[in-house]
Amino acid sequence: MIKENLQRIQTSIPNDVTLVAVSKTKPIEDLQEAYNAGQRVFGENKIQEMVHKYNILPKDIQWHMIGHLQSNKVKYMAHFVDLIHGVDKFKTLKIIDKEAKKHNRIINCLLQAKIAKEDSKFGLSFNDIENLLKSEELSALQNISIVGLMGMASFSDDTSQIESEFASLQKLFIKLKEEHELDILSMGMSGDYELAIKNNSNMIRVGSSIFGYRNYNQ
Repeated sequence: MIKENLQRIQTSIPNDVTLVAVSKTKPIEDLQEAYNAGQRVFGENKIQEMVHKYNILPKDIQWHMIGHLQSNKVKYMAHFVDLIHGVDKFKTLKIIDKEAKKHNRIINCLLQAKIAKEDSKFGLSFNDIENLLKSEELSALQNISIVGLMGMASFSDDTSQIESEFASLQKLFIKLKEEHELDILSMGMSGDYELAIKNNSNMIRVGSSIFGYRNYNQ
């Protein structure tokens, strides 16, 4: 099933869109099946779980941290994480920079923009993102690289609202990408990735459409 799901999604998205297989809560066997089907980019939202899977699974996997970050646990993934999504505080960037320096690495990060109308979603305002990218404080951090923006749309059946939220982030990305050398616009999950791609997302985070729905009580 996982192989077929992956093939269906891969054939439905443009070649320049990166598919992040969101494997949180899923057992090693499911990730191995996806790996055997050719998937190499996986996203986790808990650092301990990602570390456990990193230690067991093949080392050519790219691991993305997609959950809201607990700063005190960054040290556990600093030696291997490929991309950290959803950074929404300068303080967090400082911690990532400090831990990356210990391993002589530069860790790529995405700034999370708040585009949803829901209070439960994290993220920086558009003004805060612009100010942060221009700040001397950011330029002083030598072991991180801001490579793009990410956003999560409202959990809604109103596709016009979702598309409007994606379009607003696309507009900001276009405005900033040249000056700040941004490459990644990460928008879209299982329920809305087609709308996200329509608004030029080049990285989507898909879980249930690959692995099936999760039982969080397991």
